[in-house]
Amino acid sequence: MRNQRSFSLEFKRQVVEELISGESGPAQLCRRHDIAPSLLYHWKRQYSRGKFNNEPTEEGALRDRVEKLERLVGKLTLENELLKKGLQRNLSQSQRNGRSSGYGDISVSPSNGGAR
Repeated sequence: MRNQRSFSLEFKRQVVEELISGESGPAQLCRRHDIAPSLLYHWKRQYSRGKFNNEPTEEGALRDRVEKLERLVGKLTLENELLKKGLQRNLSQSQRNGRSSGYGDISVSPSNGGAR
């Protein structure tokens, strides 16, 4: 079984900067350092997001922000669906038990546009 290697941030940054500068191609770098192409591109993504003690690129910072916002939208969507199901369940139980909705005589009708 092969031991897992670990690389320093400085080494990763050096390899990625060499790739970005165009001094060496991806295949050359992978052969020279005995790394997989997928690892090289993973490092490149990390570099663009500023993970190697470097300034993040604008694209990387925007990508991080989009991912955070997508997670937030997902969380809020789940909460919204949960609340809708709870409200529907509560209303259906109230109707089965013959109780009012708890809102008194207020009803909303599209014809009069509000409460009566």
